[in-house]
Amino acid sequence: MRRQFAQTQVFTIENVGAHPVYSEFKVTNPDVKSAYKVAIRSNKPGLNFCSCPDFKSNTLGTCKHVEAVLFKIFNTRGSRKHFKQPYDPEYSSVYLRYGETQEVKIRIGSGKRLQMQKLAAQYFGEDLVLGESGFAHFEKFSELARKLDPDFRCYPDALEYVLQQRENLRRQAIIENLELTKNSDYLKALIKAKLFPYQMQGLEFAAKAGRCLIADEMGLGKTIQAIATAELWKREMGVSKVLIVCPTSLKYQWKSEIEKFTDSAVLVIEGVQTKRRRAYQETESFYHIVTYNVVSNDANYLNEADYDAVILDEAQRIKNWNTKISRAVKRLRTNYALVLTGTPLENKLEELYSIVQFVDNYRLGPLYLFQNRYQVKDEFGRIMGYRDLNNIKKLLSDLMLRRTKKQVLSQLPKRMDKNLFVPMTEMQADIHQQCGDEVAKLVAKWRRWGFLSEKDRQFLMIFLNQMRMVCDSTFILDQATRHDTKVDELMYILEEALTDEETKVVVFSQWERMTRLVAQELEARGIGFEYLHGGVPSSDRGKLLENFAGNADSKVFLSTDAGGVGFNLQSASLLVNLDIPWNPAVLEQRIGRIYRMGQKRPVNIINLVATGTIEHRMLYTLDFKSQMAAGVLHDGEDAIFMSSERFKDFMENVERLTEGVPEVQAPEEVTSVSDMEQVEVGAAGSSVSGE
Repeated sequence: MRRQFAQTQVFTIENVGAHPVYSEFKVTNPDVKSAYKVAIRSNKPGLNFCSCPDFKSNTLGTCKHVEAVLFKIFNTRGSRKHFKQPYDPEYSSVYLRYGETQEVKIRIGSGKRLQMQKLAAQYFGEDLVLGESGFAHFEKFSELARKLDPDFRCYPDALEYVLQQRENLRRQAIIENLELTKNSDYLKALIKAKLFPYQMQGLEFAAKAGRCLIADEMGLGKTIQAIATAELWKREMGVSKVLIVCPTSLKYQWKSEIEKFTDSAVLVIEGVQTKRRRAYQETESFYHIVTYNVVSNDANYLNEADYDAVILDEAQRIKNWNTKISRAVKRLRTNYALVLTGTPLENKLEELYSIVQFVDNYRLGPLYLFQNRYQVKDEFGRIMGYRDLNNIKKLLSDLMLRRTKKQVLSQLPKRMDKNLFVPMTEMQADIHQQCGDEVAKLVAKWRRWGFLSEKDRQFLMIFLNQMRMVCDSTFILDQATRHDTKVDELMYILEEALTDEETKVVVFSQWERMTRLVAQELEARGIGFEYLHGGVPSSDRGKLLENFAGNADSKVFLSTDAGGVGFNLQSASLLVNLDIPWNPAVLEQRIGRIYRMGQKRPVNIINLVATGTIEHRMLYTLDFKSQMAAGVLHDGEDAIFMSSERFKDFMENVERLTEGVPEVQAPEEVTSVSDMEQVEVGAAGSSVSGE
């Protein structure tokens, strides 16, 4: 195929060496303006070289650029005869052989051949491949080789590979000497969290590997392991700048976690491209956070910023190898890489292949060979199944780490709570701001006069509740529009959680209209669920519980707070709150449906919180649980009929709750229609701190 393409594609080919055939050529594709260096050593595949990515990964020993040069040589009068004399220059050279595994080899030239063979034997094996001891003493070999042959050369990619392998050996020795699993004092100084034993093992695995895939099941704390690894690299390996790539919904989640667990500076990069380009060059922050759609537009600028390490969160975003985002991410250049995903393989084996490509482009070989080895096809070429999957696991044993909750059950706490911050759409943000302005006017009026009329109190409660409602969806307010992100976020959470066939999920919302939207999405995806709301007759509710507990296909229990009391749902181990009630007691009642006697598995609680909103502020308002909730629902009172003293307490809480709400961030710049298609709401992330 490459040979056929080379004979039809127009290339500009320039001989930049001295020999008419055995030389170096510059091959340019005028259509895409790409140029590569080609070295011709033979008229057959194997000895030639091209600097293009395809040559380095396809294991064929050739590519379209090599074939284009050979085609030109064969069709140039007088050139073909040079192939009758084998390529055997006087100088010796060290080169990198690109096959199913990469090898550093030496080609011994005709000049001083015996002396060079004797020297090479001390560092290279009988197959002329550089051995482990040769990596450690390569500079000594190079010095002696140049004394013996001044024209001796080591090609840049071979030298880079040698340096990389030496760095790997040095890093592994440093990490082993730290004895992290035994060194509690070191870990305390490294990160402000107590890691579980399996997380310490993950830290050690990732730190030693340098580039790896952490594929732990959802809820096992991939984020905290990644942060700890980056901090260790900073301390021991001189890493000074880390790029975090994550879905849009998780960028402030990452910022919050980094600030909670470390003293390192962190910057979320967003806004128009000119602003982003300046931010990439900022050096005061150890962590820079961007989203996947930003990388699809800014890959070149990110490479110019020269990041030492890249962390990819929710890396299933690059599972389709030929998307714009996937191609852009794989162009990022960095020495250290951490790839995080709880679902490295969802539907097709090629998804795992695509993710591993970013970690190590050569580990699984070329795609055509990978498919041929592991796919089972029928006579029509349709995929019927897979074979030799254990071989893939073996190939990735030092590159991928995967733990499930079952494997680390004894180490897990009984309950883990997490707030997941989700952005709003522009329409949601506008409505939220409008309602917030009205609340501010009423607060100002109360401050000025010391009281509010019954009508003003009613409006106050309406606007406060509308602010909360629009955090979920505009549909709750008007049923005519639907602007939201939480429903998509929930679907991402379910997509990952339900890969475990035994997992069941409870989803709560205060608003029946919000649960209606979720029910529509579950039906569209064919996910079995039970749906409880105030309109379900009491006589039918028992059947919902029985079906959820006994039917393996019933995966989700969707409920308003009508199901927050009196129902036992221990068959579920994950609870997602689409919104947070005013009263923390209601929140605990929801959680108590699955976190109760009879629960045999660790319980995960995820609260979806709209970033920069009244919901977000509720998490940080001082004494919210004891004062705000009491002000709204204590003893059945509401704001309209409160006594003056209690209403004063209530208004002071409202003022704190709506004052200085973080600004809602606008979406990143979108530069084209195709870019718009790539803008992602984001997927759920998980992190467990050990606190």
